[in-house]
Amino acid sequence: MGEADKYLQGDPQQQQQQQQQQQQYQDQNQYQNQGYNNNNNNNAAYNPAYNSNQQPTNGYQDHPYGPPPPYSFNPPQVDDEKYSFNDAFKLGKPKYNDWWAGILFILAFAGYVAISGLAIHGYTKGFDGHGIYDDINSFSLNSNTIILFAFCLVIAFVFSYGYVWLARLFPKAFIWVTGILNLAWALGTAIYYLIRGYWSAGIVFLIFAVFLIFAFWTWIGRIPFSALMLKTSIDVSKKYGHVYLVSLIGGLFATALAAWFSVTLVAIYVSYEPSPDNPRCSVSGNNCSHGKVIGLVAYVTFAMFWISEWLKNTIHTIIAGVYGSWYFSPHNFPKKATRGATKRALTYSFGSICFGSLIVAFIQFLKQLCSVARSQGASEGGIGGWAAYAIFCVLSCILAIIEWAVQFVNRYAFCHIALYGKAYIASAKDTWRMIKDRGIDALVNDCLVGPVLSFGAIFIGYACALFAYLYLLETDPPYNSNGGFTAVVMAYAFLIGFQIGHVFTTPLGSGIDTIFVAAGWDPQVMIRDHPELYQEMVRVYPRVQQAIH
Repeated sequence: MGEADKYLQGDPQQQQQQQQQQQQYQDQNQYQNQGYNNNNNNNAAYNPAYNSNQQPTNGYQDHPYGPPPPYSFNPPQVDDEKYSFNDAFKLGKPKYNDWWAGILFILAFAGYVAISGLAIHGYTKGFDGHGIYDDINSFSLNSNTIILFAFCLVIAFVFSYGYVWLARLFPKAFIWVTGILNLAWALGTAIYYLIRGYWSAGIVFLIFAVFLIFAFWTWIGRIPFSALMLKTSIDVSKKYGHVYLVSLIGGLFATALAAWFSVTLVAIYVSYEPSPDNPRCSVSGNNCSHGKVIGLVAYVTFAMFWISEWLKNTIHTIIAGVYGSWYFSPHNFPKKATRGATKRALTYSFGSICFGSLIVAFIQFLKQLCSVARSQGASEGGIGGWAAYAIFCVLSCILAIIEWAVQFVNRYAFCHIALYGKAYIASAKDTWRMIKDRGIDALVNDCLVGPVLSFGAIFIGYACALFAYLYLLETDPPYNSNGGFTAVVMAYAFLIGFQIGHVFTTPLGSGIDTIFVAAGWDPQVMIRDHPELYQEMVRVYPRVQQAIH
């Protein structure tokens, strides 16, 4: 039975250890004034064990959890200059959790590398063009498309970096600006597409605009609390760790991955698309077929989702380690917290991150298939085309709901993994139970930072998709003379922009997620060591007292 399991089940020995640990807390100078003290009604400690049948002695009937398990945090000794992340969050018996998922991820990445290498090699053997207009390829994507995706990469990188700095400079106005810009962008783009006669994209943007209007109207009352949490996250990021450096490095990796994927996608079409005009299909041993193109594109798309999701979640886990260090030890911040969190995320927790990322990547892959099929159905027109459009719209909505639920669990499970080093399933179960029992789910649902950052990533994705549409319209490449590739190119342009934007903005939300999880595990730390933040949270959002007290 693990430490957390004993904690959850109320093990007597565990209770004694908890009482001893609380006494140790009181013996340290920095906690002397506000230690755990069951005789102090204003700052009472939690009941030593989780026991739903026992009536608490301190008035916390709504929150049956006891204090955090012993491994949750090891406070520093007085003036300990060598106090590090590994000292603060020690692992009793370090082990590589969910190692099978890590191996599977490495194999999937190796397969992606092999397919990419073969496709790019086949493409470069008979490269026909080097610019926008001089590629004579008329049967599939060509150098024109590579240049298009290169522009999309630049747009996504610049917009994402600017978006992060906008949040850093104007955290209070950030939510309002994001909502208004997204609404104006969605309406303007929808009107433009409808005027141009591109009905499928116009309808999608129009629906998105209507949804934004409704969502933004319901958000108004929750904006003050969300703005406070965002400001807190940004203030911490300016003083502790290397949050923005991690964001920049992650963004560069995401951009490089998207560039690699763009070239690979074009190379697959050029190397294996069956056509009398394709000289590569006449080469002995190079069997071209639509089935091969579909299979290879499907695989590299799924691999791209998994790799980018792993990258995003790795960044999230690293940042969670930094914010967890700040939450539990604001007066003696652990040395090399970013380095320690990174090492744990890339070693013991590597498999767990791969596992959680795999689930989301599979759902995103299905959504991407629905998106392409929906656009193709609308392009075909007629009763059958519009019926297919409606069906895939419904499927996309269902998948979006499932993805939201999984992402919700992942966000907080990875915070738990960052600090406590448990396996993915165990972390998800413990975190979910804590969130529901503590009432943290109310805080999570009323905090808009996550949806706002998602809308920011969507904005960047739609900007890339609009550019792709205008680019194809202006350059009119031979392979797209009948518009058959418009939906595919726009879908992948959106994917590139969205993934890069999501990776860049991940650290902003990671800090808030970690604060919620840490407050759920040990709310007394919030009241004791962050009194100004707690009082401000109570002022703008009185319901917080029901979850943190």
